[in-house]
Amino acid sequence: MTFHYRYRKQIILAIAIVLVIVLGLSGTIYFYEPKKKKTISSIKKEEIKEEEKEVKEPKEIEFMVDVKGEVITPGIYKLSSTSRIIDAVNKAGGLTDDADTTVINLSKKIEDEMVIIIYSKEEVKNWLETKEEEAYLQEKCLEPREGQTENNACIEDTKEQVEQTGQININTATKEELMTLNGIGEAKADAIISYREQTPFTKIEDIKNVSGIGDSIYEEIKDKITV
Repeated sequence: MTFHYRYRKQIILAIAIVLVIVLGLSGTIYFYEPKKKKTISSIKKEEIKEEEKEVKEPKEIEFMVDVKGEVITPGIYKLSSTSRIIDAVNKAGGLTDDADTTVINLSKKIEDEMVIIIYSKEEVKNWLETKEEEAYLQEKCLEPREGQTENNACIEDTKEQVEQTGQININTATKEELMTLNGIGEAKADAIISYREQTPFTKIEDIKNVSGIGDSIYEEIKDKITV
């Protein structure tokens, strides 16, 4: 009897045990799926998404303004804080045929509880007859007589602004002040005033829209003007 024959049962059993162990291990390895680790970038992305959910969109601030005088529908109107007086006038239906905006700064930004009064041609004419100077009109607008409502839409003192900034506001400057600019004579000053009465300047580049003012004149005056 050989050794293999004598111990064949034990050998077969040992082989079977080895096969079971090997197959068991391979099965474990085959079906095991290690958990995916979160990278730093993925964690940051999740944190950013959570923060975005928490951040609420800022609400647009709204102001209440009182529009009086020569507008189609006087009244109290709600406007965005980025609006200007021209927007308030348009909200009130626009100007009447009798409106005169000589002393009104239509490009001025509105403020909460602002009172905007658009004067009639007759009112402005009466002021001119008293003293024919635009500066006097501005003074009358800024300093109403006792019992009158303060008009927050008035053009401010442009002389004081020039002294402080060294620049001329092309929306509010008088004809004489505009004529101090290089290349701006009487005709061009009149053209600037006529233009802004219809369309207030929103940026200094808009002055090139005025007839007779091109790139060359603009380059000479751009550092001296503001809106």
